[in-house]
Amino acid sequence: MGAYIIRRILLMIPTLLGIMIVNFALVQFVPGGPIEQILSQLDEQTSATDRIAGGGQEVGGGSGEYQGAKGLPEDFIKELEAQFGFDKPPVERFFLMMGNYARFDFGESYFRSISVIDLVLEKMPVSITLGLWTTLLAYLISIPMGIRKAVRDGSRFDTWTSGVIIMAYAIPGFLFAILLLVVFAGGSYLQWFPLRGLTSDNFAELSLLGKAKDYLWHIVLPVTANTIAAFATLTLLTKNSFLDEIRKQYVMTARAKGLTEGRVFYGHVFRNAMLIIIAGFPAAFISIFFAGSLIIEIVFSLDGLGRLSFEAAVNRDYPVLFGTLYVFGMMGLLVNLLSDLTYIWVDPRIDFESRET
Repeated sequence: MGAYIIRRILLMIPTLLGIMIVNFALVQFVPGGPIEQILSQLDEQTSATDRIAGGGQEVGGGSGEYQGAKGLPEDFIKELEAQFGFDKPPVERFFLMMGNYARFDFGESYFRSISVIDLVLEKMPVSITLGLWTTLLAYLISIPMGIRKAVRDGSRFDTWTSGVIIMAYAIPGFLFAILLLVVFAGGSYLQWFPLRGLTSDNFAELSLLGKAKDYLWHIVLPVTANTIAAFATLTLLTKNSFLDEIRKQYVMTARAKGLTEGRVFYGHVFRNAMLIIIAGFPAAFISIFFAGSLIIEIVFSLDGLGRLSFEAAVNRDYPVLFGTLYVFGMMGLLVNLLSDLTYIWVDPRIDFESRET
């Protein structure tokens, strides 16, 4: 097992490097970099000042390398390039960046004057809240329901719950989130929950119990909106996994030997059917942690990692963009390894040592 773990860890290096190369190369072809955005803002400010000074008529001229660099000194543009590191060729910039990332030095945000690590740590609680509570809630609801649907396959319960699950899966997350806001957060109907944020303004003044209640009060709607799709998928996965095991030959053999249904189900079927579900927990958490959180964070005005990554991409804040991509890519690869190790923990019969890597 030790050799397998070492091989997997060594394979993470070229995989992560490939992820960074592809994304870095794509960014080189995207117009509107950070320098161009700064120059455009300066040009707009200058044009506005000139219009005021000229009685409403625009004054300007000249052209530069960057769109929006009109009227700005060339030396100033070169200073900006040196400040942001764009005075070096792309290949050199990439290897300098990866060298820093190998030491977990992600630099500072271009526009926020704060280190990328501090920025990620600042936004992490919101994303962990959504990811962790959504995953736990989805598992607590989906596994019992999926098991019951498998046991009572074809019954009335199985039919109407399947209809609910299909509807839940078909509803877009952002639409369901807006519906929750309209109905329960002071829209046209009820005002049971807060409209935005993860805590109240007076959170620091509350007692420990008051803080817990305030926190839970705020996360009800965003976690519910984020759970809807995960709950539907996991329920069907649980049902299909148990149905597949129930129909296998060893179950028929166990019944023929006179074992009770409870002994057959919990002594044989349960362990084998839960293998894929339990082992997939780390990957499911990471998937929920990253996927779909952006829309939920925007709808409920939550300042998390999804919103941070989106704003970094829009503003061309490359240290934040590539720093978070590096960290999240590494986390995803580690979680894949953790999922494999979880398979072995759940079922020791699985042996990855014999597999060729």
